[in-house]
Amino acid sequence: MEFTQYLGFLAFLTVISIGFWLMMFLVPFVLYWVTGGAIELYKEKRAEQKLEK
Repeated sequence: MEFTQYLGFLAFLTVISIGFWLMMFLVPFVLYWVTGGAIELYKEKRAEQKLEK
């Protein structure tokens, strides 16, 4: 393996590693945001139903 191939391989591993850790940190925040939005929507609809009754 030549030195340039080694540098390319290290660059590839770096990009893959950055992508992996970015997904590991961002996915929980996205799930928290979506879950929170769904809960708030449910609460609003339930409050509207209580006002109608």
